[in-house]
Amino acid sequence: MASYVFKRLLLMIPTLLGIMLVSFVIIQFVPGGPVERMIAQLQGHGTEATARFGGSSSGDMAAMPQSSVGQSTKYRGAQGLDPEFIAELETLYGFDKPAYERFFLMAGNYLRFDLGESYYRDIGVLELVLEKMPVSISLGLWSTIIIYLISIPLGIKKAVRDGTHFDIWTSAAIFIGYAIPSFMFAILLIVVFAGGRYFDFFPLRGIVSDNWQDMNFFQAALDYMWHMALPIAAMVISGFASLTMLTKNSFLDEIGKQYVLTARAKGLAEKQVLYNHVFRNAMLIVIAGFPAAFVHIFFTGSLLIEVIFSLDGLGLLGYESIINRDYPVVLGTLYFYGLIGLVMMLIRDVVYVMVDPRIDFEARAV
Repeated sequence: MASYVFKRLLLMIPTLLGIMLVSFVIIQFVPGGPVERMIAQLQGHGTEATARFGGSSSGDMAAMPQSSVGQSTKYRGAQGLDPEFIAELETLYGFDKPAYERFFLMAGNYLRFDLGESYYRDIGVLELVLEKMPVSISLGLWSTIIIYLISIPLGIKKAVRDGTHFDIWTSAAIFIGYAIPSFMFAILLIVVFAGGRYFDFFPLRGIVSDNWQDMNFFQAALDYMWHMALPIAAMVISGFASLTMLTKNSFLDEIGKQYVLTARAKGLAEKQVLYNHVFRNAMLIVIAGFPAAFVHIFFTGSLLIEVIFSLDGLGLLGYESIINRDYPVVLGTLYFYGLIGLVMMLIRDVVYVMVDPRIDFEARAV
């Protein structure tokens, strides 16, 4: 297994390069860019894309030396401005170099985890990502753990009691929860429990209180859970339906196989058959979907939740960066997302072997 893990780690390098190449090429065809944005600002046109940035003055932009990513260097919005000034802007943002040179420079920097600096924030991209990470980790990790802790036992029980009243009523409840969008449930939670109309039990913003650093461990943990209760509840309510049904169907499929009938014929107890024989085979398909589910919740599934509960995480950061053409942040977050996704796939393979030791990845081609 050690050699397989080593090979997969080596394979991450060309995979990440491929992800970044595709992302870089797509960005070359996106209309607009930081130079066009500054030109429009100098010409008196509105360029603010999101209210959270509050607009950036030309002086703020010009004060920031940037990495070499982004658009082509032909800007049609430059009529009436000195061509030398336009050339200086292109040099400032790194667009005076050919696209291939900008890409290889970016790739070399990324291998050293030098993700450049944001165009519109006076901060490095890596530092910015790490600053937003606690929010995304809190939402993604706890939501995923709770969803799996609910879905797997519930799916197993539904498979064992297939067709009973318990199965029917839980299926109805699951699909009702699945049909409610998480942001709608979040609004409902705010109205009911966060001072919207009825009760004022939970806070509306942040993952901790302002005086969190001054609390002892027990108080800090309670404060953290107090802040995260509503956002995580909103994400969980519509997240466990598909996993529950997948677990149920996987167990039903395995329960009908010959080896289960043989185990029962030998006189084994039903729990022994279920957990010693069926469980590890049925769980493989559930484990296979874990990386995709985690990455979805970790990055994309939390965007609206972050907005509604005023949580400044990676989902909101990526969205604002795309809207505002902050290309170093866009490519830096994509690089980070890709790296985490590849690591999660490697963890999935390791868990495969832990669940079913008969699986040998070293005997297969990587």
